[in-house]
Amino acid sequence: MHHLPRLRALSLLNLKLKSTHQLKQAHAQLVTNGLKSTSIYGKLVQQYCALSDPESSSLYAHLVFKHFDEPNLFLLNTLIRCTQPKDSIFLFANWVSKASLCFDDFTYKFVLGACARLPSIPTLVVGREIHARIVKEGIISNILVQTTLVHCYASNKDLDSARKVFDEMTERNSVTWNAMITGYSSQRESARDALLLFRDMLDCDSGVKPTDTTMVCVLSAASQLGVLETGACVHGYVEKTMPAPDGDVFMGTGLVDMYSKCGSVDSALTIFKGMKQRNVLTWTAMATGLAIHGKGSEALELLDVMKAHGTNPNEVTFTSLLSACCHVGLVEEGLHLFHMMKSKFGVTPHMQHYGCIVDLLSRSGHLNEAYDFIVAMPVGPDAVLWRSLLSACKVHWNAAMGEKVGRKLLRIQLTQSSADGIPNSQDYVALSNIYAYAEKWDDVEMVREEMKVMGIENKAGSSSVQTTSNHALDGL
Repeated sequence: MHHLPRLRALSLLNLKLKSTHQLKQAHAQLVTNGLKSTSIYGKLVQQYCALSDPESSSLYAHLVFKHFDEPNLFLLNTLIRCTQPKDSIFLFANWVSKASLCFDDFTYKFVLGACARLPSIPTLVVGREIHARIVKEGIISNILVQTTLVHCYASNKDLDSARKVFDEMTERNSVTWNAMITGYSSQRESARDALLLFRDMLDCDSGVKPTDTTMVCVLSAASQLGVLETGACVHGYVEKTMPAPDGDVFMGTGLVDMYSKCGSVDSALTIFKGMKQRNVLTWTAMATGLAIHGKGSEALELLDVMKAHGTNPNEVTFTSLLSACCHVGLVEEGLHLFHMMKSKFGVTPHMQHYGCIVDLLSRSGHLNEAYDFIVAMPVGPDAVLWRSLLSACKVHWNAAMGEKVGRKLLRIQLTQSSADGIPNSQDYVALSNIYAYAEKWDDVEMVREEMKVMGIENKAGSSSVQTTSNHALDGL
């Protein structure tokens, strides 16, 4: 490839080149031949961004953009669309500050998409600023921009803003509805809103029909509510309206998960066995469903069957299974599962897996074993693990262990507060309550005095009662 002809370089860009070296050669050939076609250089940007090394690929992609004497909006849009979300947002902000380009609807669509893929509080602030700019420039009426804005807000958990944009839209397509339903179904407290919005979608006279993506999200909402009648109603709608649902691995997985979480593991097994195709999420949903219903040995057996079928369990599989074992008290099965993660399946335990074991031992009253397990961890335990054990000490009336764990937590708090400011009150209050249970009133007073000296205020407790109708999909 040292003397690539011009046409050869162009044809290679239609292929997926896998190395930076090959792309640099094609890039050099385009430059030496004096090609200035934005569409060709757009393909080169996409190829660079698709490489496995994000740092070097981003550098060369930016060089393509800088090759043009005048900034080119098409290449800027391509770069925003193809680079990592953080880089996309920074790139957009940089060009906003230069004020030398007039952005179009694709620019805003791509940068909002980047904000949706990188959910955080700072990203949400950026999203709101972009929203204000869109309104100011009069692009807000574009359905693609509006839909991506809904997706951006929903991904960043600002469902009120997402719904406001959704309600203000004069035209919606299936992607718009899916973005809003997905946002609701991603949070348990808004699962019922997802079902209500789905019913609105069915009643809407715009002619927009639910897609397979819609139904997977609706099934997720039904599983979070845990109401079998609602889930069965959704399943019936899928069977009546969707072509060959048993051949859709995502639909099948959603049904397995829904029936498992709604208390009908036999129905979940029936769906699972009838599926023509399964992925790691399908096997995970079924194994977790068995564990949730106390069938720990069957869940472990399913892991072996899973491996025999050529699908290896991953970190999420073990997190889900260990969490299920924890909640139903399957101590032996959970410990066995943890110990064979690395030895049998080659999955290295991470903090969430250690947390599940600590929770499992703590809930079952094995406080000393939980303490020894934390101390022997090959990675440094975080405060969440110690809090789990401290909470169990209170439940199982073990003041001595509670005091030891509580003091460790306070040391962690002091270390963190030196960087983050005033520590929160929950660990101090928990230790104070442990001392109160043991009737060590001088120690209770000492902890309270520490809180006063450090300016730590105890947050007032609150409770809420939620009532939901089980008939969200009546008349479906």
